[in-house]
Amino acid sequence: MEAKGGTTNTNFAEMYYYITIPIMIIIHAGFLAYEMGATRMKNVLSSGVKNILAFAFVIPAFYFFGWWLYWALPTGLSGSMGAMEISGVAYANSIAWGWGESAAYMGPNTGDQIDGVFWGAFALFAATTASIMSGALIERIQTVGFIICAIVLGGFSWVVAAAWGWHSDGWLVTQWGLHDFGAAGLVHAVAAFFAFGVLFNLGPRIGKFNDDGSSNDIGGHNMPFTITGLMLIIVGFWGFLMACVVPGGESWSWGHNFATIYGTPTNLGALAFNILMSIAGGIIGAWVCTKDPFWMMSGALAGIISCASGLDIYFPAQAFVIALVAGVILKPCADWLERTFKVDDAVGAVTVHGTIGIYGMLMLGIFASGYPAIEAEGAATTSFIGQLVGSVVFIILGFGTGWVTSFILKMLGMLRVPDQAQLDGLDPTKVPVQAYPEGIPTSPAPAE
Repeated sequence: MEAKGGTTNTNFAEMYYYITIPIMIIIHAGFLAYEMGATRMKNVLSSGVKNILAFAFVIPAFYFFGWWLYWALPTGLSGSMGAMEISGVAYANSIAWGWGESAAYMGPNTGDQIDGVFWGAFALFAATTASIMSGALIERIQTVGFIICAIVLGGFSWVVAAAWGWHSDGWLVTQWGLHDFGAAGLVHAVAAFFAFGVLFNLGPRIGKFNDDGSSNDIGGHNMPFTITGLMLIIVGFWGFLMACVVPGGESWSWGHNFATIYGTPTNLGALAFNILMSIAGGIIGAWVCTKDPFWMMSGALAGIISCASGLDIYFPAQAFVIALVAGVILKPCADWLERTFKVDDAVGAVTVHGTIGIYGMLMLGIFASGYPAIEAEGAATTSFIGQLVGSVVFIILGFGTGWVTSFILKMLGMLRVPDQAQLDGLDPTKVPVQAYPEGIPTSPAPAE
């Protein structure tokens, strides 16, 4: 009976992670629609091409390099994945190319039911970081330059953050008690501040800023498409956050069936309560301040991100209030960022994912102070200082790698498209087909 129960638990875990993968792909369908709608007609397909290629390039980058880093960097001494317990060095030396004693864990193997789907879920986290960055850079970045940035972000930058703060051996967890259950910092903030670093070297779109420093609004061509894309991202985030939960069966000492990535107890009921309440809070907060449907749907995303670090801990009322505040401060923070740094973040991605991600991490440091960081005797506990240290690390890691990568690309002439291509449009100059070959029909003018 015990063996049969173990097999059932393993089969359930395999199916559980397998299901999260297509749900998370909905995130990328959402980003595709969101960014294409947020661009002008002359750049629609160029934005779509970037999103498609980011997904395609980040997946193998994570397979060949990123997964290796995740298991090699937390301590450099030991690593584990599912039933496998081998030295981190041996694992790191073999998984990247599928060679050595771990080859069975990086390819089809009927005896291995967990590692492929667990890797798949993590690979989608990696791809999401590139999509977060993408929206901020639309309408003026070169395709190859963008792909290189996506590979560095998805295959390196966020993976280092995950190894340090999303692994039970990570030094931010064991030494500082970092808790970031839903990756508000190590996915969202790292990706956003990577984009922020790129924006400094990329520069604004032509016509964004005036000589006196004031800015002009450069609206997209299809706001309904953008808002629908944002809703699809919300749908996909149910899979993203579902994949942050580890089905544990009867092996967990505290007797529950689900755990966080840190081994602390949680369940899907906590996610159901808190995700829905955070979506509602974010929308209401943004509606009160802007009445703008774009910012309302961005507020929904900000609401989830603001609560993501503690979705496993919060009471629903806490999640609602934290998300409500996130929705209220969202647009003012985006305006301040643009006004202060003169960067052209086309969709507010740095604010939604970066500013709000850090806000969410610090809120957890206040509301969950003293909570055990990992399931271990004498484990470090969560604190505001620990969350602050983690936030600073993620900001530096994201911004630093983004700025350095884009600076090198700028020096090589691979970052920004020529001004004339911007004026003519990236679709006619870079894409062999037209998005709207017959134009977009418009309503006739009202009769006099």
